[in-house]
Amino acid sequence: MAVYVHWPFCEKKCPYCDFNSHAANSIDEARWLAAILRELETYAAETARQPVASVFFGGGTPSLMQARSVGAVLDRVAALWPISETCEITLEANPSSVEAGRFAAYRAAGVNRISLGIQSLHDDALKALGRIHDAAEARTALDIAARTFDRMSFDLIYARPGQTLDAWRTELIEALSLARGHLSLYQLTIEPETAFFALQRRGRLRLPEAELAAEFYTLTQELCEAAGLPAYEVSNHAAPGEESRHNLAYWRYGDYVGAGPGAHGRYCGAAERKIATAALKSPLAWAKKVEALGHGREERVELGAQEEAEEAVLMGLRISEGVDLRRLEARTGFRPAASTLAMLESEALIASGDGRISTTAAGRLVLNAVVETVASSLEPADQASHLPTT
Repeated sequence: MAVYVHWPFCEKKCPYCDFNSHAANSIDEARWLAAILRELETYAAETARQPVASVFFGGGTPSLMQARSVGAVLDRVAALWPISETCEITLEANPSSVEAGRFAAYRAAGVNRISLGIQSLHDDALKALGRIHDAAEARTALDIAARTFDRMSFDLIYARPGQTLDAWRTELIEALSLARGHLSLYQLTIEPETAFFALQRRGRLRLPEAELAAEFYTLTQELCEAAGLPAYEVSNHAAPGEESRHNLAYWRYGDYVGAGPGAHGRYCGAAERKIATAALKSPLAWAKKVEALGHGREERVELGAQEEAEEAVLMGLRISEGVDLRRLEARTGFRPAASTLAMLESEALIASGDGRISTTAAGRLVLNAVVETVASSLEPADQASHLPTT
Protein backbone atom coordinates (compact mmCIF):
# COMPACT_ATOMS: atom_id res chain seq x y z
CA MET A 1 0.00 0.00 0.00
CA ALA A 2 1.05 3.62 -0.56
CA VAL A 3 0.38 6.62 1.67
CA TYR A 4 0.00 10.13 0.25
CA VAL A 5 0.18 13.18 2.53
CA HIS A 6 -1.00 16.48 1.06
CA TRP A 7 0.45 19.76 2.30
CA PRO A 8 -1.64 22.41 0.52
CA PHE A 9 0.31 25.58 1.26
CA CYS A 10 2.63 27.52 -1.07
CA GLU A 11 4.43 30.84 -0.94
CA LYS A 12 2.76 31.75 -4.25
CA LYS A 13 0.21 30.12 -6.55
CA CYS A 14 1.72 29.40 -9.97
CA PRO A 15 -0.41 30.59 -12.92
CA TYR A 16 -0.47 27.16 -14.62
CA CYS A 17 -1.22 25.13 -11.48
CA ASP A 18 -4.63 23.53 -10.93
CA PHE A 19 -3.53 21.45 -7.93
CA ASN A 20 -5.21 21.98 -4.59
CA SER A 21 -2.64 24.51 -3.39
CA HIS A 22 -3.11 27.79 -1.55
CA ALA A 23 -0.78 30.72 -1.01
CA ALA A 24 -0.43 31.44 2.70
CA ASN A 25 1.47 34.12 4.61
CA SER A 26 1.26 32.22 7.88
CA ILE A 27 0.52 28.60 8.71
CA ASP A 28 -0.67 27.07 11.98
CA GLU A 29 1.56 24.07 11.39
CA ALA A 30 0.72 22.39 14.69
CA ARG A 31 -2.98 22.35 13.80
CA TRP A 32 -2.44 20.95 10.30
CA LEU A 33 -0.03 18.33 11.58
CA ALA A 34 -2.48 17.18 14.27
CA ALA A 35 -5.24 16.87 11.65
CA ILE A 36 -3.04 14.82 9.30
CA LEU A 37 -2.05 12.47 12.12
CA ARG A 38 -5.67 11.97 13.14
CA GLU A 39 -6.83 11.31 9.59
CA LEU A 40 -4.06 8.73 9.13
CA GLU A 41 -5.43 6.90 12.18
CA THR A 42 -8.86 6.74 10.55
CA TYR A 43 -7.43 5.22 7.38
CA ALA A 44 -5.32 2.74 9.32
CA ALA A 45 -8.47 1.41 10.93
CA GLU A 46 -9.96 0.84 7.46
CA THR A 47 -6.99 -0.80 5.71
CA ALA A 48 -6.30 -3.85 7.88
CA ARG A 49 -2.62 -3.03 8.48
CA GLN A 50 -1.51 -3.57 4.91
CA PRO A 51 2.29 -3.13 4.54
CA VAL A 52 3.31 0.35 3.38
CA ALA A 53 5.76 0.41 0.46
CA SER A 54 5.87 4.18 -0.12
CA VAL A 55 5.03 7.50 1.50
CA PHE A 56 4.79 10.67 -0.58
CA PHE A 57 4.58 14.25 0.73
CA GLY A 58 2.96 16.29 -2.05
CA GLY A 59 1.47 19.72 -2.34
CA GLY A 60 1.49 22.58 -2.35
CA THR A 61 5.04 22.91 -1.12
CA PRO A 62 5.81 20.25 1.52
CA SER A 63 9.33 21.66 1.90
CA LEU A 64 7.70 24.52 3.82
CA MET A 65 7.01 21.97 6.57
CA GLN A 66 9.37 21.73 9.50
CA ALA A 67 11.47 18.58 9.45
CA ARG A 68 10.07 17.61 12.85
CA SER A 69 6.56 17.64 11.34
CA VAL A 70 7.70 15.33 8.55
CA GLY A 71 9.28 13.06 11.14
CA ALA A 72 6.08 13.05 13.21
CA VAL A 73 4.05 11.92 10.19
CA LEU A 74 6.53 9.15 9.40
CA ASP A 75 6.55 8.01 13.03
CA ARG A 76 2.75 7.83 13.01
CA VAL A 77 2.69 5.89 9.72
CA ALA A 78 5.19 3.40 11.18
CA ALA A 79 3.07 3.03 14.32
CA LEU A 80 -0.11 2.40 12.32
CA TRP A 81 1.11 0.06 9.53
CA PRO A 82 3.92 -2.41 8.90
CA ILE A 83 6.64 -0.67 6.86
CA SER A 84 8.51 -2.31 4.00
CA GLU A 85 12.28 -2.45 4.51
CA THR A 86 12.65 -0.76 1.12
CA CYS A 87 9.95 1.85 1.73
CA GLU A 88 10.34 4.85 -0.58
CA ILE A 89 9.74 8.16 1.21
CA THR A 90 9.52 11.14 -1.13
CA LEU A 91 9.13 14.82 -0.37
CA GLU A 92 8.39 17.48 -2.99
CA ALA A 93 10.41 20.69 -2.68
CA ASN A 94 10.73 24.01 -4.44
CA PRO A 95 14.23 25.43 -5.02
CA SER A 96 13.32 28.63 -3.19
CA SER A 97 12.74 26.69 0.02
CA VAL A 98 16.00 24.72 -0.16
CA GLU A 99 19.02 24.99 2.05
CA ALA A 100 21.57 22.33 2.95
CA GLY A 101 20.64 22.18 6.63
CA ARG A 102 16.95 21.86 5.88
CA PHE A 103 17.54 18.98 3.46
CA ALA A 104 19.83 17.26 5.95
CA ALA A 105 17.06 17.52 8.55
CA TYR A 106 14.55 15.93 6.16
CA ARG A 107 17.00 13.13 5.51
CA ALA A 108 17.43 12.61 9.26
CA ALA A 109 13.62 12.53 9.65
CA GLY A 110 13.42 9.59 7.23
CA VAL A 111 12.99 11.09 3.76
CA ASN A 112 15.06 9.08 1.26
CA ARG A 113 13.95 10.61 -2.06
CA ILE A 114 13.46 14.24 -3.06
CA SER A 115 11.46 15.64 -5.97
CA LEU A 116 12.30 19.22 -6.99
CA GLY A 117 9.96 21.53 -8.88
CA ILE A 118 12.60 23.14 -11.10
CA GLN A 119 10.31 23.71 -14.18
CA SER A 120 13.02 25.44 -16.22
CA LEU A 121 16.75 26.15 -16.22
CA HIS A 122 16.28 29.61 -17.78
CA ASP A 123 15.41 32.79 -15.90
CA ASP A 124 13.09 34.21 -18.57
CA ALA A 125 11.04 31.01 -18.67
CA LEU A 126 10.86 30.83 -14.87
CA LYS A 127 9.56 34.39 -14.77
CA ALA A 128 6.95 33.61 -17.44
CA LEU A 129 5.86 30.54 -15.47
CA GLY A 130 5.40 32.62 -12.34
CA ARG A 131 8.10 30.82 -10.38
CA ILE A 132 9.74 32.58 -7.41
CA HIS A 133 13.19 30.99 -7.86
CA ASP A 134 15.77 31.69 -10.53
CA ALA A 135 17.98 29.33 -12.52
CA ALA A 136 20.93 29.76 -10.16
CA GLU A 137 18.78 28.72 -7.19
CA ALA A 138 17.58 25.72 -9.19
CA ARG A 139 21.11 24.51 -9.89
CA THR A 140 22.12 25.06 -6.24
CA ALA A 141 19.09 23.08 -5.06
CA LEU A 142 19.93 20.23 -7.43
CA ASP A 143 23.50 20.15 -6.12
CA ILE A 144 22.36 20.08 -2.48
CA ALA A 145 19.79 17.38 -3.23
CA ALA A 146 22.30 15.19 -5.06
CA ARG A 147 24.70 15.42 -2.09
CA THR A 148 22.02 14.76 0.52
CA PHE A 149 19.76 12.05 -0.92
CA ASP A 150 20.49 8.74 -2.62
CA ARG A 151 17.54 9.24 -4.96
CA MET A 152 16.40 12.44 -6.61
CA SER A 153 14.02 13.63 -9.31
CA PHE A 154 13.12 17.01 -10.75
CA ASP A 155 10.39 18.45 -12.98
CA LEU A 156 10.63 20.53 -16.13
CA ILE A 157 7.86 22.07 -18.24
CA TYR A 158 8.31 22.27 -22.03
CA ALA A 159 6.39 23.30 -25.15
CA ARG A 160 6.09 26.72 -23.54
CA PRO A 161 4.84 29.78 -25.45
CA GLY A 162 7.55 30.94 -27.85
CA GLN A 163 9.89 28.03 -27.07
CA THR A 164 11.75 26.52 -30.03
CA LEU A 165 12.79 22.92 -30.53
CA ASP A 166 16.46 23.91 -30.55
CA ALA A 167 16.09 25.80 -27.27
CA TRP A 168 14.37 22.81 -25.66
CA ARG A 169 17.06 20.45 -26.98
CA THR A 170 19.76 22.55 -25.31
CA GLU A 171 17.84 22.82 -22.04
CA LEU A 172 16.99 19.12 -21.89
CA ILE A 173 20.58 18.08 -22.62
CA GLU A 174 21.70 20.17 -19.64
CA ALA A 175 18.91 18.70 -17.50
CA LEU A 176 19.99 15.18 -18.41
CA SER A 177 23.54 16.02 -17.34
CA LEU A 178 22.18 17.11 -13.94
CA ALA A 179 19.74 14.21 -13.50
CA ARG A 180 20.32 11.43 -11.00
CA GLY A 181 18.18 8.67 -12.45
CA HIS A 182 14.74 10.28 -12.80
CA LEU A 183 13.14 13.19 -14.65
CA SER A 184 9.52 14.30 -14.91
CA LEU A 185 8.96 16.23 -18.14
CA TYR A 186 5.55 17.79 -18.70
CA GLN A 187 4.16 19.53 -21.75
CA LEU A 188 2.53 22.76 -20.65
CA THR A 189 -1.24 22.35 -20.63
CA ILE A 190 -3.80 25.01 -19.83
CA GLU A 191 -6.23 23.94 -17.13
CA PRO A 192 -9.55 25.61 -16.25
CA GLU A 193 -9.62 27.93 -13.25
CA THR A 194 -5.95 28.89 -13.61
CA ALA A 195 -4.45 32.29 -14.38
CA PHE A 196 -3.05 30.91 -17.65
CA PHE A 197 -6.55 29.80 -18.67
CA ALA A 198 -7.81 33.37 -18.31
CA LEU A 199 -4.87 34.69 -20.32
CA GLN A 200 -5.47 32.15 -23.07
CA ARG A 201 -9.15 33.07 -23.32
CA ARG A 202 -8.14 36.72 -23.77
CA GLY A 203 -5.71 35.74 -26.54
CA ARG A 204 -2.64 36.68 -24.50
CA LEU A 205 -1.19 33.17 -24.24
CA ARG A 206 -0.65 30.76 -27.12
CA LEU A 207 0.80 27.27 -26.91
CA PRO A 208 2.53 25.48 -29.81
CA GLU A 209 0.17 24.02 -32.40
CA ALA A 210 -0.54 20.28 -32.19
CA GLU A 211 2.03 19.30 -34.84
CA LEU A 212 4.82 21.24 -33.15
CA ALA A 213 3.78 19.93 -29.72
CA ALA A 214 4.13 16.39 -31.10
CA GLU A 215 7.65 17.25 -32.31
CA PHE A 216 8.52 18.48 -28.80
CA TYR A 217 7.29 15.18 -27.37
CA THR A 218 9.18 13.06 -29.91
CA LEU A 219 12.42 14.98 -29.34
CA THR A 220 12.01 14.52 -25.58
CA GLN A 221 11.65 10.75 -25.95
CA GLU A 222 14.66 10.49 -28.26
CA LEU A 223 17.01 12.47 -26.02
CA CYS A 224 15.95 10.70 -22.82
CA GLU A 225 16.19 7.27 -24.42
CA ALA A 226 19.70 8.05 -25.68
CA ALA A 227 20.71 9.21 -22.19
CA GLY A 228 19.52 5.98 -20.56
CA LEU A 229 16.35 7.46 -19.05
CA PRO A 230 13.54 5.99 -21.19
CA ALA A 231 9.92 6.87 -20.53
CA TYR A 232 8.26 4.42 -18.19
CA GLU A 233 5.15 6.64 -18.12
CA VAL A 234 3.95 9.33 -20.51
CA SER A 235 5.77 12.16 -18.70
CA ASN A 236 8.21 10.29 -16.48
CA HIS A 237 11.65 9.01 -17.40
CA ALA A 238 13.99 6.86 -15.35
CA ALA A 239 17.02 4.65 -15.41
CA PRO A 240 16.14 1.02 -14.65
CA GLY A 241 15.29 0.70 -10.95
CA GLU A 242 14.87 4.46 -10.44
CA GLU A 243 11.17 4.63 -11.26
CA SER A 244 8.94 6.34 -8.68
CA ARG A 245 7.53 3.43 -6.70
CA HIS A 246 4.81 5.62 -5.27
CA ASN A 247 3.50 6.74 -8.64
CA LEU A 248 3.74 3.20 -9.96
CA ALA A 249 1.32 2.23 -7.17
CA TYR A 250 -1.22 4.57 -8.78
CA TRP A 251 -0.54 3.52 -12.36
CA ARG A 252 -0.61 -0.18 -11.48
CA TYR A 253 -3.90 0.47 -9.67
CA GLY A 254 -2.63 -0.63 -6.30
CA ASP A 255 -4.03 0.45 -2.94
CA TYR A 256 -3.27 3.88 -1.53
CA VAL A 257 -4.68 6.24 1.06
CA GLY A 258 -4.59 10.02 0.89
CA ALA A 259 -4.47 12.27 3.95
CA GLY A 260 -4.90 16.02 3.75
CA PRO A 261 -7.22 18.49 2.00
CA GLY A 262 -8.18 17.40 -1.51
CA ALA A 263 -6.38 14.07 -1.21
CA HIS A 264 -7.81 11.00 -2.95
CA GLY A 265 -7.56 7.31 -2.06
CA ARG A 266 -8.27 3.87 -3.52
CA TYR A 267 -8.08 0.87 -1.21
CA CYS A 268 -9.86 -2.37 -0.43
CA GLY A 269 -9.37 -2.89 3.28
CA ALA A 270 -12.06 -5.35 4.39
CA ALA A 271 -14.22 -4.62 1.32
CA GLU A 272 -14.24 -6.83 -1.76
CA ARG A 273 -14.26 -3.85 -4.10
CA LYS A 274 -12.08 -0.77 -3.89
CA ILE A 275 -13.20 2.15 -1.76
CA ALA A 276 -12.79 5.55 -3.46
CA THR A 277 -12.25 8.54 -1.17
CA ALA A 278 -11.93 12.26 -1.82
CA ALA A 279 -11.28 14.89 0.84
CA LEU A 280 -12.68 18.40 1.08
CA LYS A 281 -10.45 20.79 -0.87
CA SER A 282 -10.71 23.76 1.46
CA PRO A 283 -7.91 23.41 4.03
CA LEU A 284 -9.96 25.05 6.78
CA ALA A 285 -13.12 23.04 6.07
CA TRP A 286 -11.03 19.86 5.92
CA ALA A 287 -9.30 20.58 9.22
CA LYS A 288 -12.59 21.33 10.99
CA LYS A 289 -14.14 18.09 9.77
CA VAL A 290 -11.10 16.04 10.83
CA GLU A 291 -11.22 17.60 14.27
CA ALA A 292 -14.92 16.74 14.54
CA LEU A 293 -15.07 13.31 12.86
CA GLY A 294 -11.53 12.00 12.45
CA HIS A 295 -11.52 12.50 8.68
CA GLY A 296 -12.00 15.28 6.16
CA ARG A 297 -13.72 13.27 3.47
CA GLU A 298 -16.52 14.57 1.32
CA GLU A 299 -16.80 11.26 -0.53
CA ARG A 300 -16.38 7.59 0.33
CA VAL A 301 -17.93 5.14 -2.11
CA GLU A 302 -17.45 1.51 -3.03
CA LEU A 303 -16.68 1.19 -6.72
CA GLY A 304 -18.40 -1.30 -8.97
CA ALA A 305 -16.43 -3.94 -10.84
CA GLN A 306 -16.71 -2.12 -14.16
CA GLU A 307 -15.66 1.17 -12.58
CA GLU A 308 -12.56 -0.54 -11.23
CA ALA A 309 -11.81 -1.97 -14.66
CA GLU A 310 -12.19 1.44 -16.29
CA GLU A 311 -9.86 3.07 -13.78
CA ALA A 312 -7.29 0.29 -14.12
CA VAL A 313 -7.27 0.81 -17.90
CA LEU A 314 -7.04 4.59 -17.50
CA MET A 315 -3.99 4.27 -15.26
CA GLY A 316 -2.30 1.24 -16.79
CA LEU A 317 -2.18 2.50 -20.37
CA ARG A 318 -0.07 5.45 -19.18
CA ILE A 319 2.90 3.23 -18.37
CA SER A 320 5.18 1.36 -20.72
CA GLU A 321 4.40 -2.03 -19.15
CA GLY A 322 0.71 -1.51 -19.92
CA VAL A 323 -2.25 -3.47 -18.55
CA ASP A 324 -2.19 -7.15 -17.59
CA LEU A 325 -5.50 -8.37 -19.02
CA ARG A 326 -5.44 -11.58 -16.97
CA ARG A 327 -5.02 -9.64 -13.74
CA LEU A 328 -7.73 -7.20 -14.84
CA GLU A 329 -10.13 -10.05 -15.55
CA ALA A 330 -9.32 -11.89 -12.32
CA ARG A 331 -9.85 -8.73 -10.28
CA THR A 332 -12.91 -7.25 -11.99
CA GLY A 333 -14.43 -9.86 -14.30
CA PHE A 334 -14.12 -7.42 -17.23
CA ARG A 335 -11.80 -7.16 -20.21
CA PRO A 336 -11.70 -5.03 -23.39
CA ALA A 337 -13.49 -6.31 -26.48
CA ALA A 338 -11.16 -8.29 -28.73
CA SER A 339 -12.42 -6.48 -31.81
CA THR A 340 -11.52 -3.10 -30.30
CA LEU A 341 -8.02 -4.25 -29.39
CA ALA A 342 -7.53 -5.71 -32.85
CA MET A 343 -8.61 -2.43 -34.43
CA LEU A 344 -6.23 -0.37 -32.27
CA GLU A 345 -3.39 -2.79 -32.94
CA SER A 346 -4.00 -2.63 -36.69
CA GLU A 347 -3.63 1.15 -36.43
CA ALA A 348 -0.35 0.69 -34.49
CA LEU A 349 -1.77 2.48 -31.43
CA ILE A 350 -1.37 -0.44 -29.03
CA ALA A 351 0.75 -3.57 -28.85
CA SER A 352 -0.25 -6.88 -27.28
CA GLY A 353 1.62 -9.92 -26.09
CA ASP A 354 1.93 -12.25 -23.12
CA GLY A 355 -1.56 -11.30 -22.01
CA ARG A 356 -0.81 -7.57 -21.83
CA ILE A 357 -1.70 -4.50 -23.85
CA SER A 358 0.34 -1.30 -23.95
CA THR A 359 0.34 1.89 -25.96
CA THR A 360 2.87 2.40 -28.75
CA ALA A 361 4.78 5.64 -29.35
CA ALA A 362 2.02 6.66 -31.77
CA GLY A 363 -0.65 5.67 -29.25
CA ARG A 364 0.87 7.82 -26.52
CA LEU A 365 0.50 10.87 -28.76
CA VAL A 366 -3.28 10.31 -28.71
CA LEU A 367 -3.43 8.63 -25.31
CA ASN A 368 -6.76 10.07 -24.19
CA ALA A 369 -8.49 8.76 -27.30
CA VAL A 370 -6.92 5.30 -26.93
CA VAL A 371 -7.87 5.08 -23.25
CA GLU A 372 -11.44 6.15 -23.96
CA THR A 373 -11.76 3.60 -26.77
CA VAL A 374 -10.43 0.72 -24.68
CA ALA A 375 -12.42 1.64 -21.56
CA SER A 376 -15.68 2.01 -23.48
CA SER A 377 -15.24 -1.48 -24.96
CA LEU A 378 -15.02 -3.27 -21.60
CA GLU A 379 -17.39 -6.21 -21.31
CA PRO A 380 -17.92 -9.10 -18.90
CA ALA A 381 -15.18 -11.62 -19.52
CA ASP A 382 -17.60 -14.53 -19.76
CA GLN A 383 -19.19 -12.80 -22.75
CA ALA A 384 -15.95 -11.72 -24.42
CA SER A 385 -14.25 -13.28 -27.40
CA HIS A 386 -10.69 -13.40 -26.08
CA LEU A 387 -7.55 -12.51 -27.95
CA PRO A 388 -4.70 -15.01 -27.64
CA THR A 389 -2.57 -14.33 -24.58
CA THR A 390 0.76 -15.29 -26.09
